[in-house]
Amino acid sequence: MPEPIIIVGGGLAGLTLGIALRRRNVPVTVWEAGQYPRHRVCGEFISGRGLASLARIGLLDGIRSAGARPATDAAFFSETTTMGVRPLPEAALCLSRFVLDHWLAEEFQRLGGTLRVGGRWTGEYPAGVVRASGRRPEPAAPGWRWFGLKVHARNVELRADLEMHLLPTGYVGLCRLPDGEVNVCGLFRSLIPVPDLAQRWPEWLVGPPGSALHARMAGAVLDLSSFCSVAALGLSPHRAIDRHECSIGDALSMIPPMTGNGMSMAFESAELALDPVERFSRGTMTWAQVQEEVARSCDRMFARRLRWAGWMHQALFSRPARSVLFLLATHAGWCWRSGFQRTR
Repeated sequence: MPEPIIIVGGGLAGLTLGIALRRRNVPVTVWEAGQYPRHRVCGEFISGRGLASLARIGLLDGIRSAGARPATDAAFFSETTTMGVRPLPEAALCLSRFVLDHWLAEEFQRLGGTLRVGGRWTGEYPAGVVRASGRRPEPAAPGWRWFGLKVHARNVELRADLEMHLLPTGYVGLCRLPDGEVNVCGLFRSLIPVPDLAQRWPEWLVGPPGSALHARMAGAVLDLSSFCSVAALGLSPHRAIDRHECSIGDALSMIPPMTGNGMSMAFESAELALDPVERFSRGTMTWAQVQEEVARSCDRMFARRLRWAGWMHQALFSRPARSVLFLLATHAGWCWRSGFQRTR
């Protein structure tokens, strides 16, 4: 009888690993503090190697059938510059987390997995317990504080399937979802806490007057029930080998959202953990060996990507560097393709 596995966190990484383990007849319990369905701060944009991971795990067709919409092009905007619509090096998929997480949870349970919702895991992470609990809050420190905001909207006309709007305070991504909805998701920074954010959050997401974002959102109808926010975001890259648990997804390390690669890394890390965790369950690998193998595999897969993403993230907040990047991306196709390839 295989050893039961516990996964703490029922987001993308946790549910994907749980589904993959159940398909191999490994007993799995997923602990999730929230409920399904619910909205999450997320770009809702699946690109890069994560699509191949989903295909190998056997989830890609199901996610498409759940309503995922293909995205084939993108456009970037700053306060003064517009980069024309460019084709994505490879097509991505866009799907609301409200739909996607619920679909994954149902698939996990259909396969016989045990899902415990509404209860927060408060224990340690001993052998057989995988940490997929999402981002790790970081205490406030001198310097910038990062926070994310997200809402769904209608009546928003986009020039591309994905638009990225760079602002003095951060950036906002817009992507087309099924049924005419648009995901409006932003990452912002502030040197001090923002006391009126709960009331004035729409001002952050629609952009300052005169900006391309403000014009795009002028007639938007916001779905207030979809609004969510997250604070204390830590965007410094972390090495998996330095973690004390077997971690996957954002619990491992967050990638700057402007890459559109966060969802992909969740799926990829779940796939990387699958074989070692199954071998532990069947008694052919120790948990210490599992932790080391998963960590080293994730570091090999993500370390370079995180470094490039961190550099690009910093460059977008430097006017001179951003101008150079826009110029190269607009006039040199290799630069556009390279930027995507190095962060995916």
